[in-house]
Amino acid sequence: MALVTGSARGLGRAYALRLAKLGADVVVNDINLKAAAEFNERLTAPTVMDEVKNLGRRSIGIQADVCKKADVDGMFKKILDEFGRIDILVNNAGGRLRPGAGWASSVPPEDLRFIIDLNLVGTILCSQAATIPMKQQKLGNIINVSSIAGLEVSRSGRGADYAVAKAGVFHYTRLLAAELGPYGIRVNCIAPGIITSSRVIATGQAPEHLARACPLGRLGKPEDCANVIEFLASDLSGYVTGQCITIDGGYSLTQMWPSQDFVWPG
Repeated sequence: MALVTGSARGLGRAYALRLAKLGADVVVNDINLKAAAEFNERLTAPTVMDEVKNLGRRSIGIQADVCKKADVDGMFKKILDEFGRIDILVNNAGGRLRPGAGWASSVPPEDLRFIIDLNLVGTILCSQAATIPMKQQKLGNIINVSSIAGLEVSRSGRGADYAVAKAGVFHYTRLLAAELGPYGIRVNCIAPGIITSSRVIATGQAPEHLARACPLGRLGKPEDCANVIEFLASDLSGYVTGQCITIDGGYSLTQMWPSQDFVWPG
């Protein structure tokens, strides 16, 4: 049984559907369960939950804000009441959802708090809630979503709020993996580069020059990230924990970070 946060559209939806194809029942969480319509993302059924059900798996949708502990606690109560356990948690909810440059020297405190709450605090709150039943089960798998923005430094210094939050996700992953290993719980993360999610396409944030800067000659697709989620969620990675896998087609090797105010997908 899997929970994917921020999965009503985009990358989270890709992860939810991939896990369902692998045989998992899936809880779809989002702050807006109809989020796909916002960016004209076409679903194959009325909701992502229905898409999962059409794959032969059970699914429920839970509208909750992962930045709020009360929402997270309520969500996990519903999950345990409905399914009795949780085996996989994908902390996908996040993104850089505030306009502005986010300069390291002058990012507004309110923007900093919002971005850190959304990307780091939400990941921590959901991981802490999942840890309780996973410890009892002596089994579990937590997959966090960082970003290449959290592993490298842009030349301009822009996007510091998002970069710091995603760097925190990476280091939190390692700390949690060290703590939970003896309980049979694995914790890893992925670090996507520029992925052509519905939001990135709708906001025009995938210009051709960024693809040319990538050694593989193209930008990523949600399926590229879902492939790595499949690896980390399956027994193929049974001896892998505390690791971060970069999914950027080699983009970070070029050290040619975008100078514009790119909206990193979450």
